[in-house]
Amino acid sequence: MQIGPYKLENNVLVAPMAGVTDRPFRQLCRRLGAGLAVSEMLSSNPKVWHTEKSMNRMDHSGESGIRAVQIAGSDPTLMAQAAQLNVANGAQIVDINMGCPAKKVNKKLAGSALLQYPDLVEIIVKSVVDAVDVPVTLKIRTGWNTDNRNGIEIARIAERNGIASLAVHGRTKACMYKGEAEYDTIRDIKRSVSIPIVANGDITSPIKAKQVLDYTGADAVMIGRAAQGRPWIFKETAHYLKTGEFLPEPEIAEVECILMEHLVNLHQFYGEVMGVRIARKHVSWYLQSHDKERQFRRVFNALETAQEQVSVLNNYFQAI
Repeated sequence: MQIGPYKLENNVLVAPMAGVTDRPFRQLCRRLGAGLAVSEMLSSNPKVWHTEKSMNRMDHSGESGIRAVQIAGSDPTLMAQAAQLNVANGAQIVDINMGCPAKKVNKKLAGSALLQYPDLVEIIVKSVVDAVDVPVTLKIRTGWNTDNRNGIEIARIAERNGIASLAVHGRTKACMYKGEAEYDTIRDIKRSVSIPIVANGDITSPIKAKQVLDYTGADAVMIGRAAQGRPWIFKETAHYLKTGEFLPEPEIAEVECILMEHLVNLHQFYGEVMGVRIARKHVSWYLQSHDKERQFRRVFNALETAQEQVSVLNNYFQAI
């Protein structure tokens, strides 16, 4: 798949997820086969750019691969400025968020709330594209509710205003993450425009990825929640799409190596206090299939230091 001048290694992408796709996670997913990893959403409000959270989200130092940064907001001028700031900080692709259904985002008329206002969508897209000399991509949902799926209209706006690729989550704003994603709208969008289309939503396995690609005709798939605790899903999916063959599930020793690498990188990136806290959710995701009674995770979540987390995890894996 091609985004502007950038040829991706494959067409299996990491979906931007707030609180998840930080630099340690992106780097891990890239190493494990993702063709592109988009950063966490960054607010276009300049008042928050110097907070610790925003500074972490803007940190791409030493990051390999194409640097793609997602921005969110509803003011065209501020969105353009946010794009320029991130390009100055090393972003090679700027992604506009019009897909997030979270209330705290939507109440500011950002994320998927913008789908109700196509005229504003067009102004924002044009402002951002005109403001930077790197490819600008867009992520949307199929519409704002099931009676108003206007994804085709938004896709055509995106295409005529220079968007380089469009990712579509197969749910509306009102659907949040409930029910099953639908792919009819994604298929219809793909047939309506000529820019690359990325299908997103409920892609949980290599087989599902191929089914969605075949059904929609999309150019790529974007995997989000299914990668939490299973970052090797990108390698598995890319391999299956290329060869039609399944890779074996990782042995427990490989899972341990991946998890420990991720844990140490979280501690280093965030520092001990925040790193320990953020590691808890990731470890919980990794161990869902191993610690079904949650006994170990209850113990792990009470630990307060990085050294304790590393030591207890080492002991846990030795025991199993």
